[in-house]
Order: sequence, then C-alpha cells, then structure tokens
Amino acid sequence: MNGEIAALSQVATWPNADRRVKIVLANQFRAAGLDMEGFEFFSDLSSRTPGDGLLLALAGAFQARLDGQAGAAIAKLDAATSLDLGLPHYYRGTSLAGLPGCAGRAETVVADLEFVLMVKDQFPPGFMRPVHAALSRAYDLLGRTEEAARARGRAGDPATDHLITDHWGSPEDGFRFVPRRMVEHAPGVHVAQGYDFADVGFVLTGTGVVAVDAASTPEHAAAALRDLREITDLPVTHVILTHAHWDHIGGLEALTADGAEVIAQANFPHELALQSSGPPPLGYYLPIGHDRRARVEPDRLVHDVEKLTIGGVDFTLVPVPGGETEDGLVVHLPSLEVAFIGDMCMPYLGAPTLAEGSPQGLFQAMQTVMDLHPRKLVHGHPALTENYTIEAFPGLLAALRDLEGVITAGISDGLTLTEILRLDHLPASLRDHPASVMPYLVTRDNFIQRVHRQRTGYWHRSGEGVERFTSGELSAAVDLLGGGSASAFVTAGLELARRGEHPLALHIVDLGLLSHPGVPELAGLRQSLLQSMVARNQMLNPFKFMHYASLAGLELRPTG
Repeated sequence: MNGEIAALSQVATWPNADRRVKIVLANQFRAAGLDMEGFEFFSDLSSRTPGDGLLLALAGAFQARLDGQAGAAIAKLDAATSLDLGLPHYYRGTSLAGLPGCAGRAETVVADLEFVLMVKDQFPPGFMRPVHAALSRAYDLLGRTEEAARARGRAGDPATDHLITDHWGSPEDGFRFVPRRMVEHAPGVHVAQGYDFADVGFVLTGTGVVAVDAASTPEHAAAALRDLREITDLPVTHVILTHAHWDHIGGLEALTADGAEVIAQANFPHELALQSSGPPPLGYYLPIGHDRRARVEPDRLVHDVEKLTIGGVDFTLVPVPGGETEDGLVVHLPSLEVAFIGDMCMPYLGAPTLAEGSPQGLFQAMQTVMDLHPRKLVHGHPALTENYTIEAFPGLLAALRDLEGVITAGISDGLTLTEILRLDHLPASLRDHPASVMPYLVTRDNFIQRVHRQRTGYWHRSGEGVERFTSGELSAAVDLLGGGSASAFVTAGLELARRGEHPLALHIVDLGLLSHPGVPELAGLRQSLLQSMVARNQMLNPFKFMHYASLAGLELRPTG
C-alpha cells in the first residue's frame, strides 16, 4: 500500500478526523484501482461509527464498483442519504450514474446532483466535474437532450470524468487551480483566482487600488483587472510583490500602465537572478511562448518592517525569509485582520526544480505571521488559502518541527532518502489539531526531500549516487532480464498497477519504451498509467498533477 493511503487510513480512524481526510483517502483508493480495499476500509469504519452518513456513502460508492454488488451498494447509499444531506447525495448520484442505465434510477441521479449544485458552496473545493458528467448521462436517459448537452459541456472532455478537481489548463495558456472568480475576503479586499497559475490580490483604498502580485503573463493580469473594473474604476497606484517567482511578477506591465509604484523585499533582485539562472519549469507551469526570466526593477525595496497608509488604508509590510524564497514580503492589513503571505508556505519549500527553500525560514515566517494575529490568510494560490489557514498554523508548525527531528535522526542513522520517506511519519500532536492534518500530509514528503537534499552529500554509504546511469542504460539492462521482450515490460507494468503501484509501473513502462519504442501495448499502458497518476495527485500534489497531465497531453477545460 502506498504511503499516502497508509497515512490517510490511519488519520481517518482518529475520533476527530476531518471529513476532507476521508474524502481524499477515498480518492486515493480509487485512483490506485483499489476498490475492494476501499470498500473494506470504509465498511469497517462505518460499522464502528454508526450514524455517519459520509462513511456509509463511501462504503456504498466503492461497493457499487464491485461486480455483482449493485443491489447492496444502492441500499447503503440510500441509507446514507437518510442520515445526512450533501456528500451522501453526491456519492449516491455519481455512483448510480456509473451503473448501467443509472440502475433504473435516473430521476434519483438528477434529484441528488441538482441538489448538490444548489448547495455547491458548502462542499469542499472541486467535486463538480463528475456531477456534470453524471447529470449528462441521467438527462440522456430521461430524454432531456438539451440539458444533457449543457451538462456535458460543463463537465469537459469525457476523458477527465474520473477527476474531481477544479484544476484546468493547457500548454498554450498554462495551469489554473479553479475556474475564474473574484473572491472578496474582507470589505474591499478582492482576490482574482483562476485567471492564472497564481492569484492576484486587489485592495481598494480611497485613492486607488493596491495590487498584490501580478500573475504570470500580462494577458492573465489584464483579464483579472478587466473583471475588477466591474467593481471599481480606481487606478492601480501600487503593486506589492510578495516574492520574485515568475508566476507572481510576469504580468506586471498590465498593472503599471497608470504609473503604479512597485514595491518588493530587499532580497528580491537576488531571488530574481536565482530564478533566471535555474532550469526551466515543468510542463503547464507557464504558457507556451512566455519566458520565466522576467526583468523587473522595483521602485522601492523593503529592508525592515514598514507601515504605510494608502488612501486611508493601513498596510504593514513585513519581510520574512519564508519557506520558499529569501525575499518573502507579508502584506498585513491590520484593521481588516487580513494578511497576504505569498508562497511562504508552499509545500514544496521552493519550486521543486530550483535550489531554494528553507525549513528554518518557514518556521520563522509562520511564527511571524501568527504574531500578527490575522483572521484571514491569503496565499498566492487557491489551494494554499483553502488549506493552510491561520487555524492550521500552530499544529502544522509543531508537526513540521517534529518531522525535521525525524529527518535529522534518519540522516544521522544512515538512512537513505527513500527510507526516510517510507517511515510515513505522523506526529502524535496532529491528533489534537485536525485542521493541520491535510496541510502536513501535503507538505511532508516534499519537506523531507528538501531537507535531505540540503543536509547530505551526493554519495550515500549504501552506494546510492556513487555511480550514475542514464535511463537508456538502465533500460538496456532491464531488457536483458526480460529476455529482450517488450511483453516482459507490459506484464510487469500491469502487475504493478494491479497492486496499486502506479509510479513504479510507469517507470518500468518508460524503460520498456526506450528499448522497444513504438510498441502499441507499452504506449497504451503508459497513457493509462499517466491518467492514473493524474487522478492520484489531484487532491494532494498539484505540481505532480501538472507534470503528469502534461506528459499525458491532457487538456482540461474549466468546469461550468
């Protein structure tokens, strides 16, 4: 069983486990093709927690995917909807829609899922893509062809019906976490989400607009500004940059047409140079044709805490080392109890492709932000704002300090990076901080990799790193074991996938294609494995999601 499922399975049994843990666990079981294991887990947990409609619905949803179990599954799903509103109806509607002919209950599918759409703001982020896909099937069965077509259009490509995320994007236009929307976090504090890979903040003052960050491209920033014009016609007077990463500065020219003053932290020039000299980002991070090596010269650099009053609104600018970059700048609005904190809590501790990130910087920055006592944290990306809340900070900080100790001890004991990752460490303190569990699990493996890379050399006493081999050389060696047959790679890949080990299966198949290029069975299996990896990472690792989606050539339309 993979480490994500192992950790989530443990946490899901805790008495105060957050419902999101159970939902994410269900997705991981399904993405790994472990329907029987998912059914057994949630059936057992449901039997120990009678009256929990979500657990019973999840047991029914997995049972509906097993051969010959439809009747018993539907009974569970019906019972679950009598216990609770919302998620049980979601799982009943989507499960019935997945059965032949909607199990003769297309009307139930429509009733359940139209209700879900009415109250979608009460659901966790995502979820609506399969709702629209399921409704399209039910509408078709009921002869409601126009509604079926509209639902199909909102769901996007049928190849993505298995995804529950709101993520969307293409190579030509980059990646988005959510559909376009303008969110008001406090009076006069608006955040443009879904216009770009990164969010853009707008604070309305008595004399103009203060923008916080500037998106990846001028086109994306301009689109956000156009929609802001439905709220205010005031000019942009200031642009405050939380850090120098390309996705926060690339659209600056679209926001400075009125002569806005650009403000950044004192270490901004150094971080900008580091980014420009590093390797290019992975697929979908930046629209095709746009250069990550932006040229930005701020008008003002902030060395120490500064207090500004702009148009009657008080701003406090707080330099922080941050977990991602050394040029972090927190923008605090004390009267509104809102803090824009950029990507200081990025779970990768810096871009995975760059030599940056600092555990101690993260700890210091988190404590600094907690000392400001904000009510609302606005991060640079929607998923961070949703999960890394101020309520989660105390428990998350304690858990990551605990994890750092485990990593340090593991290195001292001679463990390899993979061996430390396989410890699947869950600090006991998380039991008392349910809001911190998901941020910790999203961060954990990235945190381990970053700390290990920073504190070890390039050889390990086990022999790792002493010699290096290209993928082609490894492929040729493994091909010897397989007798020079492409079918050996196919057999191994299928068996590993059956066990739920899709990452390893994909690695084997990729090696097979190097020795046997163009073999249809290998190419088809690779595409299937990539789709599984996209699904596996949709709720826990958006960067991996983008990576595998780009390898699969997957283009995602926004949900309606």
